[in-house]
Order: sequence, then C-alpha cells, then structure tokens
Amino acid sequence: MTYTFIKSGRKLIKLSFDDILFVKGAGNYVEIFTINGEKHIYYKSLKELIDKFPDEFMRVHNSYIINLKNVDYIEDNQLVIGENKIAVAKSYRECLLNSIDKMLL
Repeated sequence: MTYTFIKSGRKLIKLSFDDILFVKGAGNYVEIFTINGEKHIYYKSLKELIDKFPDEFMRVHNSYIINLKNVDYIEDNQLVIGENKIAVAKSYRECLLNSIDKMLL
C-alpha cells in the first residue's frame, strides 16, 4: 500500500507515504509533516504508528519518525529534511547508519 488515511478533526485525510517528511510525537498525539508544508495532528502514539509504516520509515529519536526517502543529508548527530533539522539519538544512530549503508552506491 502506498497511502493511508488519518483522522484529523472531522476529516479522514488520504496521505501518500511518499509525501510524509517526518512525524513528531507530542504525548498521545503526533504531528505529521508533509512535503507540501501541511501539518496534520493525529491521535496516535509514535509507538503505534511505527509498526504501520513501510520500511523506509524509521525512528531516530524518542520524539521523531522520519521518512528516509525525504532525508536531504545527515551530518554529525543531525539529519536534515527540507528546512527541518532533527536530532538523531545515540540509541537509534547505529540502526539509521545501517539502513543508510544498504543504500550507498
């Protein structure tokens, strides 16, 4: 499947997985940031979401899930997606680098 539906307010919104830049946890809610600059607030935890996302999504911090397809670059302990800098936690760094290794030319 290449898309999902999320409930935001009274709407059911169709989201393509490719359009999701990253997801930021905010307690029992998450904020889903998309390529076109939209931010959707969804009542789910990061832990519930990560299992439903495709393989190109990975947790890089206790508060963030990122879409590897949309990462511009990684420098030190940060990755950049568009204008957003996201810290990579030490506990997730090795897993991230292993996934990136598989994509290297």
